[in-house]
Amino acid sequence: MIAVGLMSGTSLDGIDAALVEITPRDRGYALDLVRFETYPYDDDLLRALRSALPPQSGSVAVVAALHHALGQAFARAAGAIASGRRIDYVASHGQTVWHDGARHVTLQLGDPFAVRDGVCATVCYDFRSADCAAGGHGAPLVPYVDALLFSDALEDRIAINLGGIANLSFLPKDDPGAVTAFDTGPGNMLMDAFVRERSGGADTMDRDGALAATGRIDAELLAAMLGDDYFALTPPKSTGRERFGSQFFGRYGERLSRLSIEDGLATLAELSAASIADAVSKAGFAPHRAILSGGGTHNAHLVARLAARLSPARVENSDAMGIPPDAKEAMAFAVLGYETLRGRAANVPRATGAVSSVPLGAIAPYRLRDLLENVERECASS
Repeated sequence: MIAVGLMSGTSLDGIDAALVEITPRDRGYALDLVRFETYPYDDDLLRALRSALPPQSGSVAVVAALHHALGQAFARAAGAIASGRRIDYVASHGQTVWHDGARHVTLQLGDPFAVRDGVCATVCYDFRSADCAAGGHGAPLVPYVDALLFSDALEDRIAINLGGIANLSFLPKDDPGAVTAFDTGPGNMLMDAFVRERSGGADTMDRDGALAATGRIDAELLAAMLGDDYFALTPPKSTGRERFGSQFFGRYGERLSRLSIEDGLATLAELSAASIADAVSKAGFAPHRAILSGGGTHNAHLVARLAARLSPARVENSDAMGIPPDAKEAMAFAVLGYETLRGRAANVPRATGAVSSVPLGAIAPYRLRDLLENVERECASS
């Protein structure tokens, strides 16, 4: 089956689109990445998004307009990555504009019917709401796929996604069903925002971590930031821009402003690395291998600091496992979309706090009967 997975995260880098050939194999799937691309948001849409995100106060009219505009953008991304190839279905995460996992509230925008009509294929969408309705945080959802892709019978592993927010999945060797996961805190979000602020918007990131690598950590400020209440919470827990966005800078912005851009980035990179490693340590999990994915894998300084703090665990990017780090999340939602079509539960209650395992996602149908017959046929022969 040919699927498109669409994902846009808290970094607002754009829309990650993965064209995937997916085939059921026993309880899991065989995945072949045909093509992957990140399509940046155009400037007007990006400005509209940032103006509507916390701590800004948008209106219903603004949200409705964003839902429409994002749907068009996701449709263009799906059509571009397909490049004329027939698609069986699309799995679209959408763009999160609000997330409060503790209150079981989450909202992703991006009109799925615009995507459906743009590429003439069924669209699976709204993956988080079902878990929230079951009493969960609606996040993280990728651990289900991490277990399918990365679990190993011979060694304990963790899968770490270095997105705007960082999250990790614990993958024990002796009990694949015992996977658990949570958001650890900031990944790239604070570093990216700091670069934008210091450069007046001319730059959006510390490329390769080059600036942070030449800076010095402000140990006192780092300790203060690590005292944030979120890091002391016990899982299940999830977070986002609502906590680690401009509000966070509001508390520490004055102290950061006294630092050079290099020292500020070194301190913020250490915050990300330390909060991830501390979360692993507090969980009492000693992995043999840590598998990294997400945009943060391009920050060589962040990866080096994380590897130092996770030692002696072996740290490597997910492409060592055949999954490109930038594409993993989009590919994961393609898998979750297939589970939606099968009606199989795909949340991990140990990770989200839901009271039960539930099927995820809604469906914007296009020739749905034919698609479901193909799904049944594929699954029967697996």
